[in-house]
Amino acid sequence: MVRKTKEDAAITRLRIIDAAREMFLAKGVSRTSLEQIATQAGVTRGAVYWHFQNKAELFYAMREQVFLPLIDRMDDTLQMDDCVTDPLGRIRQHLEHTIQVLDQDQTTRQTYEVMMSKCEYVDEFAEVLKSILSNCSGLVYKMELAYAKAQQLNQVSQHVSAAELAMDTHLFFSGLLHMWVKDHAGLLFRNRALELIDTHIRLRKK
Repeated sequence: MVRKTKEDAAITRLRIIDAAREMFLAKGVSRTSLEQIATQAGVTRGAVYWHFQNKAELFYAMREQVFLPLIDRMDDTLQMDDCVTDPLGRIRQHLEHTIQVLDQDQTTRQTYEVMMSKCEYVDEFAEVLKSILSNCSGLVYKMELAYAKAQQLNQVSQHVSAAELAMDTHLFFSGLLHMWVKDHAGLLFRNRALELIDTHIRLRKK
C-alpha cells in the first residue's frame, strides 16, 4: 500500500508538471494560476501545493525534467574515450544532439518555448533566472575543457583561449536555440540548424 501511494504521488506530480507546461505554453507563465494548472491536471489546488510550494518551484521542476537529461548526455558526450582524440567533434555532437532532441521530443520542445518565449524572469522568477545562468556557466566550463583538449591536439587555433572559444560557442548556440524555438514554420533556422552548427565548428578548425 505504501509503495502504491508513492507511485500514485509520483504520477500525480508528473501530471501537474505536464499540465503546467501546457498552460504556460497557452497563456504564458505570468497569466497562469495554480488553480488553472490544477484544473488542467484534474487535481485539487491542495494537491498542487502538496507537491510544489509555488509557481516558481513548479516551473523549475518542469525545466529540470528536460534539462537534466541533456546535461547528463553532454557529460557523456564530452567524457567519452574518443573525446581525447576528437574533442572538437564531440562538441559538435553535443550541439547536434540538443537540436535533434528538440526536433523529436515534444516535451523538450515545448519546455524550451516556455522558457524562452513565455516567461518574464521577474519577482519570484528572478531566482529561477539565477539558477539558469549558473547552469549555463557550468556548461561553458565543460566546453572550455573540451576546447583545451582540442588546442592540445592542434585542432583549433592557439591565438584564442579555450575559455573564449567556449563562451563564443555558448553564445552562438544560445542564439540559435532562441531562433529555432521561434521558427515555427521551420523555414529559416530549424531546417538549417545542423548546417549552421557544422559551419560554426568548421570555422574553428585550424
